[in-house]
Amino acid sequence: MDKTLQEKVALVAGATRGTGRAIATALGAAGATVYCTGRTTREHRSEMNRSETIEETAELVTRAGGQGIAVQVDHLESEQVRGLVERIGRERGRLDLLVNDIWGGDPLAAWNTPLWEHSLTDGLRLLRLAIDTHVITSHHALPLLTSNPGGLVIEVTDGTAEYNAANYRVSFFYDLAKVSVNRLAFSQAHELKPYGCAAVSLTPGWLRSEMMLEHYGVTEATWRDALAKEPHFAISESPAYTGRAVVALAGDEDRDRWSGQSLSSGQLAQIYGFTDVDGSRPDAWRYIVEVQDRDRPADVTGYR
Repeated sequence: MDKTLQEKVALVAGATRGTGRAIATALGAAGATVYCTGRTTREHRSEMNRSETIEETAELVTRAGGQGIAVQVDHLESEQVRGLVERIGRERGRLDLLVNDIWGGDPLAAWNTPLWEHSLTDGLRLLRLAIDTHVITSHHALPLLTSNPGGLVIEVTDGTAEYNAANYRVSFFYDLAKVSVNRLAFSQAHELKPYGCAAVSLTPGWLRSEMMLEHYGVTEATWRDALAKEPHFAISESPAYTGRAVVALAGDEDRDRWSGQSLSSGQLAQIYGFTDVDGSRPDAWRYIVEVQDRDRPADVTGYR
């Protein structure tokens, strides 16, 4: 990848695994300095209790050609986030890109369970992880980001604003979380405009994250074996696809044209010309609307 972001400083909040890790790595391949935050380190695991660590992510960033810096941060803790941003200011003097990818709510969602039967404790915790973390991080990071024109905020969610507004997302709390993150980008775009900065929301498609691959009992190399259980998984994409979408946005001198909008990895691939790791361009949200949600047989012809 070209070093289009050689002098840029990025904060990927929630970079431990999945999309966050892939975004951080892609930014590194483009030459950026990337602060990789999360709760799980080699010495401490978060409530997710998974093995991936922020140190591993930072190492991937550096190996890709950038500079990865791992910082353990709980983004619900305001003072920890404040300290993180102050450190970035001291060490780099600028912040060009903020990626709010913090999540961790999947284990808390009881799918297809109505609000009144869902654990209220789990549901409210899910909302705090999905929304409060993003708000706290932007609150502390935006003064540094707006100190130079051209800054960009990317709010990572699941589902476009159009899709989330029209469809119930299998759980009251999950539904509210994902709709809210779309709106966070819209609101920040309005407040950032006078400073020459922009904000967008970005959704991957059906993501082959570590957790999803484990769910189907496959690996990235053997993911097509999952089609026997779920044929529509044929439209799935690697996390690297969203990473490439972020690099395309961050490197676009005309990125302000997107400010306030809800974007998808598949949509941006058609515009910027990047591909997934297998050379294809999956357009998952168009497929979901036109094929999967209409109960049509799985057929990705024309969609990747």
